[in-house]
Amino acid sequence: MASRWVKGAGLALALASLVTLSACSSSSESSSDGETVTLDFWASANGYDKVVALWNESHPDIKINLSQIPAGSVGGYSKMQNAVRAGNAPCLGQVGYDTLMNFVASGAVEDISQYANASKGQFVPWTWNMSSVGDQVFGIPVDTGPMALFYRSDLFREYGISVPTTWDEFAAAAQEVHTADPSAYLTTTPQDAYDLGALTWQAGGRWFDTANDRWQVTIDSAPTMTVARYWQDLLDRDLVTSEPMLDTAWFEKVQDGQVLSLISAVWAAPLIAENLPDLSGKWAVAPMPQWTAGEHAAGNRGGSTTVVLEGCEHPQQATEFAVWLSTNPDSVTTLIEQTGIYPATTSGQELPAANQPSEYFGGQNIYQVFKTAAENTSTGWVWGPTMSQVQSDLRDGLQRAGAGQGTIPRSVTAAQESTVAAMENQGLDVGN
Repeated sequence: MASRWVKGAGLALALASLVTLSACSSSSESSSDGETVTLDFWASANGYDKVVALWNESHPDIKINLSQIPAGSVGGYSKMQNAVRAGNAPCLGQVGYDTLMNFVASGAVEDISQYANASKGQFVPWTWNMSSVGDQVFGIPVDTGPMALFYRSDLFREYGISVPTTWDEFAAAAQEVHTADPSAYLTTTPQDAYDLGALTWQAGGRWFDTANDRWQVTIDSAPTMTVARYWQDLLDRDLVTSEPMLDTAWFEKVQDGQVLSLISAVWAAPLIAENLPDLSGKWAVAPMPQWTAGEHAAGNRGGSTTVVLEGCEHPQQATEFAVWLSTNPDSVTTLIEQTGIYPATTSGQELPAANQPSEYFGGQNIYQVFKTAAENTSTGWVWGPTMSQVQSDLRDGLQRAGAGQGTIPRSVTAAQESTVAAMENQGLDVGN
């Protein structure tokens, strides 16, 4: 398979189509030669092993071998890219929307449009858009990451705190909690580029766009700086903790009542339930606080695709599996229950598993909150082609800010400068 190394204005023009849906059609066929095809699949999310088992039971002609790899931002993406360069990559990989354009720009993924386009109508349009460049399809959408506020309902009652509906109310609640108990914090600061990007997304900003045949980079835009200054103010007043979210130490602090809430995506729900079983019935989910009272804007944190990596000898069969993973009701139900996805298919969003009360969350139908959030998330966000670099730079900067060795606004400014430089070093046109 020929590698597609694309640079300069040509890539900018192609990626400009990420904000407009393109249409073309072709058919997808199953393997019909009677021989068993074996495809390796690298993924990081929990629950994929159960989905692969379902496929292998019902598709004896195409066997999937799953390997669990680290999450993309902690080494999984590098592992895949290195395997492509070495010529020993698996056929299939799990890649987030946020990093897919890195893979496209380096020629690491196959254009699967001729096998995939027949399934396009089953997906929420913006997820297909996130997975494509013009009329080329580089991944099959799996899910999105609508965001909400996870909170300890028992401790909110104990502290006499109403669920905040605005960010001003959220800051006031953070003050109340820490004043009542100096060892307790309402929540945790943004930890990396994806946290900060999701909050910027909700605030109405975007980090990348294309115009005049050039990339536009606006990481330091007004909405991002509003978000950055807000969280820096909470840090300066010691009203939030900077402990990494969803790791062992964080779960221990939540268990002890030292952290009361989390602003995150739908996929955090099973992680909370799995790691904090003793707190069943003591959690609830509410919409994200708003910058303007009465609005309903939400951000998106995560969402992934199944890609066919460059060099795969059986792209048609690999695409067949990828489409099945995202559209088969049993597969999607398993991913909802095991992985906490919010499906990228319209039919998946109507499955019973995505529309029923959660015993862990006190009988609340938390998916209704995420459904509303998804409906109120802007679909115009575009991820840039150097997100691995953006993630590295912002993660380091935010960690330093949390340790008092810098500030979040300065980290944003530095990331703007380093991102422009990184893109120009790759031969990409950046400017107004």
